[in-house]
Amino acid sequence: MDGLDVALLTALRDHPRAGDLELSRLLGVARGTVTARLQRLESSGVVTGHGPDVDVAAAGFGVQAFVTLEIAQGALDAVRHDLEAIPGVLEAHATTGQGDVLCRVAARSHEALQQVLVELGRSPNVVRSTSVIALSVLVPFRTLPLLSAEAAPGAGRSSLSR
Repeated sequence: MDGLDVALLTALRDHPRAGDLELSRLLGVARGTVTARLQRLESSGVVTGHGPDVDVAAAGFGVQAFVTLEIAQGALDAVRHDLEAIPGVLEAHATTGQGDVLCRVAARSHEALQQVLVELGRSPNVVRSTSVIALSVLVPFRTLPLLSAEAAPGAGRSSLSR
């Protein structure tokens, strides 16, 4: 990753419907450069999609919680399957520490959240769960500050990084 890659990702975030030509104009580089950079970022797995970002709270799922699961020894694949079957599970990560899996879940109401927690507890592989309700988002999921801080200095060309 270099400064031009970060500038390209920033332009895509700020102008999600822009095509390669418009992005090239915004960045002050050739269209072929934008196309090649995007292809490289996609093929290397850095860019994983171009779909819309969805605010689940705005979509009616305003109650979110983080749930720590303690699972049976060696049951990570089985738990993954169980979690994928529960629509309210937005994401889940295997972790170190007291818990084994950390899930972010969303629901329309506290009652619906309780139902999601009941479904989590039904998994024969979940030994114990602990949940905390999220009150507000202080820092939303983001990647550009990290990428900008670690971009190779001076590499690439961009009117945005000058």
